[in-house]
Amino acid sequence: MQGHLAMLAFSALVAGSFSLGSMAANEIAPAALNAVRLAIAAVIIGAAALATSGVPRAALAAPWRYIVLGGLFAVYFVLMFEGLKTAPPVNAAAVFTLTPLLAGGFGWLLLRQTTTPRMALALAIGGTGALWVIFRADLAALLRFEIGRGEVLYFIGCVSHAAYTPMVRKLNRGEAPVVFTFGVLVAGGLVLLLYGWRDIVATAWQDLPPIVWVTILYTAVFASAATFVLLQFATLKLPSAKVMAYTYLTPSWVIGWEVALGNGVPQPVVLIGIGLTVLALWLLLRDDEAVRA
Repeated sequence: MQGHLAMLAFSALVAGSFSLGSMAANEIAPAALNAVRLAIAAVIIGAAALATSGVPRAALAAPWRYIVLGGLFAVYFVLMFEGLKTAPPVNAAAVFTLTPLLAGGFGWLLLRQTTTPRMALALAIGGTGALWVIFRADLAALLRFEIGRGEVLYFIGCVSHAAYTPMVRKLNRGEAPVVFTFGVLVAGGLVLLLYGWRDIVATAWQDLPPIVWVTILYTAVFASAATFVLLQFATLKLPSAKVMAYTYLTPSWVIGWEVALGNGVPQPVVLIGIGLTVLALWLLLRDDEAVRA
């Protein structure tokens, strides 16, 4: 139950980054934005770690683990904001719902986690709903595989995100979620600093519009620090495919964010795809045969 509650909060918080990110994506280089957000998130999580369990010496063993995980998330974050330059928030959120299917595959490859028939059906339904939204309910566009550049870039990022989920369980050596998260955030920030230092130096930080700073602070505090801990915690409680199943709620949350921000709602026909993703989540959570790691 704790793992499920963690992922429910995760999906709600992540959704906000799509709506805000689409408003800020064309105002700043993705590498620069994400380097700052991870730095802020690392400070917050580091302070939380020191105030609670501390950072034991054993957690510093094999630092390459944090570099691998931080690198995976750096790829995801950069490609997410690159994709949001052109992809509508709801479409990007629909691409995100393909992550459970990918996570299930990585879960089998890395941890030999298996999938029950009900889970397989749910993943197929969720994937169908995602494609319905991505191709805007246009069968002809689907047959021609007409997909926007933003959606393609973000999909590549989602592959990286899906690999991250089982890798956490594989590489974690008993570290507390907050401590492990701190290591991943520091490593991810260093990766982005090395990759995007030219963008960081070239950015006129004092001239950035307010929406960029709102996005940086929101993604640092809520869509990075908080969700990192929630994801780490849930990953240690639930199978990879079930953890990522909660991404199926993201398009629904994004629609709520879009309405709240005054950006309108998608066409009614697109809501059919959203409904399929919610059905997929329900099937996964009703799966009575737990997947064992």
